[in-house]
Amino acid sequence: MKIKIGVLGGYRGSSMINYCERADNAEVVAICDKSEEVLNYQRENLKDDNITYYDNFEDFIKHDMDAVVLANYANEHAPFAVRALKQGFHVFSEVLPCQNMKEAVELVEAVEETGLIYAYGENYCYMPAPYEMKKLYKQGKIGEFEYGECEYIHNCEPIWQSITYGEKDHWRNNMSSTFYCTHSLGPIIHMTGLRPISVVGFEGIKTERNLRTGSKSGQFGIEMVTLENGGIIKSIHGGLYINSIWYSAYGSKGRMECGREATNDGHIYKIFVDSDEYSGGYDTAKAESYEPKHGMEDKVEGFGHGGSDFYSMYNFIEKIKGNTEADTIDVYEALDMFLPGIFAYRSILKGNTPMEIPDLRDKNERNRWRNDTACTDPKAAGDMLLPTFSKGTPEIDDSVYEHMKKLWEEECHREDGNYRAMAFAQGSKK
Repeated sequence: MKIKIGVLGGYRGSSMINYCERADNAEVVAICDKSEEVLNYQRENLKDDNITYYDNFEDFIKHDMDAVVLANYANEHAPFAVRALKQGFHVFSEVLPCQNMKEAVELVEAVEETGLIYAYGENYCYMPAPYEMKKLYKQGKIGEFEYGECEYIHNCEPIWQSITYGEKDHWRNNMSSTFYCTHSLGPIIHMTGLRPISVVGFEGIKTERNLRTGSKSGQFGIEMVTLENGGIIKSIHGGLYINSIWYSAYGSKGRMECGREATNDGHIYKIFVDSDEYSGGYDTAKAESYEPKHGMEDKVEGFGHGGSDFYSMYNFIEKIKGNTEADTIDVYEALDMFLPGIFAYRSILKGNTPMEIPDLRDKNERNRWRNDTACTDPKAAGDMLLPTFSKGTPEIDDSVYEHMKKLWEEECHREDGNYRAMAFAQGSKK
């Protein structure tokens, strides 16, 4: 039996739709998007009469389906997740899980109350090398985690019009520097299974590239995270000039890391391991490097992010079907990946003061945060609106957004048109 999937967001959702079109355990039955252009693209691309298309969520949520994929705007996932769960649907949520603590509490409680499956789609956890790092860590290959570094550097200036559509109020233009943190932090959290307990945040204060695209945040964000075992993670993400995806972990018996993008030596497809059999000795002859295999390489061709878009959806569907071994990221782990970003920004605004990270597994802890709407989104923050930048939200002339809108429209009407951005949505870039 195939699991019936509805997809909210036919743009980034193209990757999940692609999975369901090729899989033997799932099928798309409904697609919802506010853009008629996106819906028309999917109709023409899929040519599947069994799919119903909706331009509004209220009709979409009434469709006969088993689960909902949330691939809408990254700052709007939590309210739709809560609605879907309470309607009786399992939820696969693209990044990010929520945007403030009030939403985090509501999301956790909706998952607990319904007993349904919530899977967080942090696909970077399933890239070949980071996923192998998790496997080796669980085997004790490097001993107890002591220190890790993680990078998700993506200079988005060349594609900003493709991912904001020239919208002045697009969430990317109004996020803080540490908001989009789970591509960097996620794989290390997933590898260790350890909970973050405190964080210090830092912000790149040069903003020239951001301001000329319309983004109001610092150029990049850094989280220095302390884990429950005393281990420390340095996480950096944002718009430095040269792109980098990289993960490294040190333990009591050694180190492991993926390849550096600039070295042309395997990158996320290759792992390097230096470890010994016990803490206190070291033998360089034991160093090794190889390209790890998931075991389903024949099925991931064409999926973005090193095939991880396939594995994140595959595990979600398997979990619904009752496979207890399916490796999904539940709501608590999703927040372990994300809350360091929220509190790192509070740290930045307080002059880089260390901040405790709440554990929302604790029902008593939730009451402290139940009404905390602090974030940089005016629609969600109410009277707790935060500035997008530590020196204050910058004023950007409307001409910048008009220029980005023009670039987007020109892009959409090129002959190879519909679109450079659609390729982006399917995972060729992110």
